[in-house]
Amino acid sequence: MAGGSASLSTGDTDVCERSLDAARFAAGGVFRAVDEVVAGRLQNAFCAPRPPGHHANAAHGMGFCIFNNVALGARYAQKRHGIGKVLIVDWDVHHGNGTQDIFYEDGSVLFFSTHQHPWYPGTGWAEEVGKGKGRGCIVNCPFPAGAGKNLVLGAMRDRLVPAARAFKPELVLISAGFDSRQGDPLGRFMLTDADFAAATKIVCDLAKETAGGRVVSVLEGGYDLEGLQSAVGAHLKALVEETVPAK
Repeated sequence: MAGGSASLSTGDTDVCERSLDAARFAAGGVFRAVDEVVAGRLQNAFCAPRPPGHHANAAHGMGFCIFNNVALGARYAQKRHGIGKVLIVDWDVHHGNGTQDIFYEDGSVLFFSTHQHPWYPGTGWAEEVGKGKGRGCIVNCPFPAGAGKNLVLGAMRDRLVPAARAFKPELVLISAGFDSRQGDPLGRFMLTDADFAAATKIVCDLAKETAGGRVVSVLEGGYDLEGLQSAVGAHLKALVEETVPAK
């Protein structure tokens, strides 16, 4: 229990007396990964924080999230390491409303999201494209239940790739939600382990063009534990393969 309450004010995120510590360690782990990748000691990294983060905005947590780990990682890279532009790719089945809110008027972060719609949290319409300096830096690709590789990977090739090439990010972050895998109890997408590997390769290839191959992946959703294990394994294998120079 934190502050006398067993859940956040949104009512969808339970907490206990150690929740704040856990959330701080989750964000700190992403900071450490950013340090290692930006310094060149690692080409890419995968963080498996709990709680996840992409629903949390600057003012409050929600949707199982307390702090927005990937958004904090982006800001940390900019403020600590002088990174200018950051790309965040979110393939969780739920829209990363918190990440979008944080960078909606920013312009230094390109946020790309594929997600089921309509679905929790009800945001992520294609018409949500950013505002002011951030206009055009929000790219939402909402898809109906049953969407699989043709729609999701197609959006990455047709929408993400040209947007990222025009934006020229110096660091790439992934909100790696595996509740978009087929069989997950909290999603209705049909992605397979092979599809996550293909998505990983698309992102890593983009990172090689302008970001020196620098990728930090951060775990978001995933609620079928066997499926989560399998999908993460495919994602990690693809990340490892991207660190091996082509012969």
